[in-house]
Amino acid sequence: MGCVTQKPLRARAEIRIAAAGDNCMDVYQSEGRCDPGGNPVNVAVYAVRLGCKASYTGVVGTDRYGELMRQAIREKGVDVSHLTQKEGKTAVSYVEIVDGDRVFGEYEEGVMADFAPEEADLDFLCGHDLVVTGIWGRMEHHLAEIRARGVPVAFDFATKIDETKVFDGGEEGGCAVPCGMTGELAETARAITGALPWVNYAFFSSDQEDEELRILMKRIHASGPELVIATRGRQGSIAYDGSRFTEYGIIPCEVVDAMGAGDSYIAGFLIALLEGRELTECMRCGAENSSVTLQYAGAWEYGGPKE
Repeated sequence: MGCVTQKPLRARAEIRIAAAGDNCMDVYQSEGRCDPGGNPVNVAVYAVRLGCKASYTGVVGTDRYGELMRQAIREKGVDVSHLTQKEGKTAVSYVEIVDGDRVFGEYEEGVMADFAPEEADLDFLCGHDLVVTGIWGRMEHHLAEIRARGVPVAFDFATKIDETKVFDGGEEGGCAVPCGMTGELAETARAITGALPWVNYAFFSSDQEDEELRILMKRIHASGPELVIATRGRQGSIAYDGSRFTEYGIIPCEVVDAMGAGDSYIAGFLIALLEGRELTECMRCGAENSSVTLQYAGAWEYGGPKE
C-alpha cells in the first residue's frame, strides 16, 4: 500500500492579510497610560508576530492619539500606507482597573464614526489573501464588492450576535433586526445582518449552553459563512463547517491580562487556515497564539509614551 503524500504547507512569509475598520486608544487615566488597539489592528499586529505580512486600513484623527496609533502600528511592522488621517479626534475608550478587573467607561468614536474606504483602499485590500474586519469597523457595506473580486472575508462579531438577538425570531436560518429595536443596538443588528451574507469565516464569542450554541451556529452558517467559530473563554472554542462540529480546548498558561486574547485566536486560526492546515490544527494555532497574549498586560506589548 502506497504512502499518502501530505500537501506542503504554504510559507507564512508569503501570506498577506489585510485588516480594515476600527482602531481605538484605550486610555487608563488613573494609571496615566494609553494602549493602542482595536480588533482589526490587533489581528494585523499578531499576524506580523506570527511571520506573515499584514496591513491596516482605517482612519485616525489629527490629535496626539492619532499620531501615537500610527506610530505604534507601524513600529510593529504593519503596513499603514492606507491608514488615513481626518480632522477630528481618534476613537478612545476610557478604562479603569477595579479590583484587578478592567472596567470600560465612556467610548468616543471620533472620526471612526464616518469611516468609509475609498475605491483605492478597496483595490489595495483586494490585493491581499484575506480581508479581516469586525462589528465596529463600518465595513459591512463594502464586503460584497470584496467578495465579488474573489477575496475571502473574515469577520469578528464579538458578543453582538448574542446581545442583539438577531436570530431569536423568524424562520430557521433567518437573521433580522428584532422588531421595535432602536438606537445603537439596532445599528449593530443592522451591521450583523448586512455583513453575514458576505462573510466566509464568522467568529463570535458566546457563553450560551452547548445545545443552544450549536443551534445558533447552524443558523449563522445558513446565513452565509462557510465556517463559523465560537470562542468560549476557558471552555475553548467550537467550529461548525456545515456538516460537523469540532471542539478544541485551551492552552494552559498563567493569565496576566485577557485583553486581545480573542483577536490573537482569530489571527492564529486564520494564518493556519491560509497555510492549508486542517480545522483542528487551525483551532490549536488560535489557542496557542491566544495563550501568548494572555501572559502579558495589554493587547500587545507597547513601549510608547505614557498618557
